[in-house]
Amino acid sequence: MTPTDETIMSQAIDLAETSRGVSSPNPWVGCVVVSRQGHLFMGATERAGGRHAEIVALDEISRAQESAQGATMYVTLEPCNHHGRTGPCAQAIVLAGISKVVIGVLDPDPLVAGAGLEFLEKAGVDCEVGVCKERIQDQLRPYFLHRLLGRPYVTLKLAVTSDGMIADYGGKSKWITSQEARYDTHLLRSKSDAVLVGAGTVRCDDPELTVRLGEGHEGLVQPTRVVLGKVPQGSRVLPALELSGDLRSILADLAGRGIINLLVEGGANVAQQFHEARLVDRYIIYMAPAFFGGGCPKPMFQGGSNIGINEIWRGSFVEVSRLGPDIKLVLEP
Repeated sequence: MTPTDETIMSQAIDLAETSRGVSSPNPWVGCVVVSRQGHLFMGATERAGGRHAEIVALDEISRAQESAQGATMYVTLEPCNHHGRTGPCAQAIVLAGISKVVIGVLDPDPLVAGAGLEFLEKAGVDCEVGVCKERIQDQLRPYFLHRLLGRPYVTLKLAVTSDGMIADYGGKSKWITSQEARYDTHLLRSKSDAVLVGAGTVRCDDPELTVRLGEGHEGLVQPTRVVLGKVPQGSRVLPALELSGDLRSILADLAGRGIINLLVEGGANVAQQFHEARLVDRYIIYMAPAFFGGGCPKPMFQGGSNIGINEIWRGSFVEVSRLGPDIKLVLEP
């Protein structure tokens, strides 16, 4: 049976996911080339300065001593046609003799923005755009937001009891949620370019904010650690970026450093600031089957003004899942 365009593009989407948290500031892209003999050659974007997905796949063809002449390429994002840290992919595709390119979505980056597609078509390459478009747009949403709005995609992560508390009266929060939820947090960090907390969290918890997934995950790209405020000497979070000021200016600064995915881990004051400024693109809440049931524990958001019932924030649940004894809730505006 001949696989459909959607089937092969789905493979490219899966390949792209392996580059998330690795390729920034470049987008995470997957590519599959089908040779005239029906063989598949695959690639995903490497670390910044490394090869783009298209070049990885073309190099795999060369390594197999097979020709790319007349082959069809499936790539999740429009190939570039400009010189950056690497050469233009569109030109490499033409030189390789690829006869058709199936593109998931066009690239909104002003340096690309249709120029790659135009070059390919002028060179006589048959192009098709829009296969699995919705899936790829969702996968690359943080990248699109970064390029169009000039700030990172912000995920706010909170671990709470069932009555919405993140710590006891003394600020202690280890551990509200289970080992399974904490492992999922490390997976979340591994897909993020930077992790941000407030200086108060550093003083109280002294977190490392690193990815620790155990055997089989050695050599992971560790996220940049960002602290709002001054970090005490000897803190385990060091080295870290110490930033202060207006949140929008801070996000613009991080975007300029190539940060596309930003994970905000708290505490309650920082969570309140991002939430109140409407700068959160995704909320991830790990909820334990536990209650403080009174006393003076710390809520997930600190301070804020009195809000009426008609003014409360409302979003959508996009995922609800079980992690051991806990529940993972994912919300979006």
